[in-house]
Amino acid sequence: MSSLLEEERAEVIRIAQKMITDGLVVGTSGNVSLRSGELVAVTPSGVDYDELTVAGVPVVRLDGTVVDGELAPTSELPMHLTAYADHAADAVVHTHSLHATALSLLRDDVPAVHYQLAEMGGVVRVAEYATFGTDRLAENMSAALEGRGACVLRNHGTVAVGSTLARAYNRARQLEWLCELWLTAQRAGQPRLLDDVELTRCAQQFQHATRS
Repeated sequence: MSSLLEEERAEVIRIAQKMITDGLVVGTSGNVSLRSGELVAVTPSGVDYDELTVAGVPVVRLDGTVVDGELAPTSELPMHLTAYADHAADAVVHTHSLHATALSLLRDDVPAVHYQLAEMGGVVRVAEYATFGTDRLAENMSAALEGRGACVLRNHGTVAVGSTLARAYNRARQLEWLCELWLTAQRAGQPRLLDDVELTRCAQQFQHATRS
């Protein structure tokens, strides 16, 4: 049992540590998970990611039952499991990134300031606030994530999903950059946005690039 999802657990640690290096979380905030079949490797609760070991990474079933790992799963486990159940995700990255959280205090979506937004399926929504770790937050996240690769959580952070942890993490980083871009531009004036037609065209380009 000690080797259960060993590669997936190592990847979870790598991405969790990368979140700290890239400034997307502070301390033990944020969390990461990776699915393999009916099992999920997920970061534990309240542990310094720089000290995390493979044995410490919990492995849970899709119903949340812990099957391996020395530590308890993150308190945000309901949000991760909902992303897997409702959106056919294979990986989930949850950050507390500064600019995305700041934007969530001001808007209900991320404006189309750059074509990179199309890689996430279109304009990214801001989920309504709910207390962390609750089923209500998971429900709000799921609604905002519908048809998208990422969403922002009001007064909280972001959630990004993908077919791999690398792709989910790239979306989380891109989302933070997009939010910073809008916050920077709007301080100087009224930003000019891309229209829906152009976003659709760019989304088709991204899909083509992914298939080729």
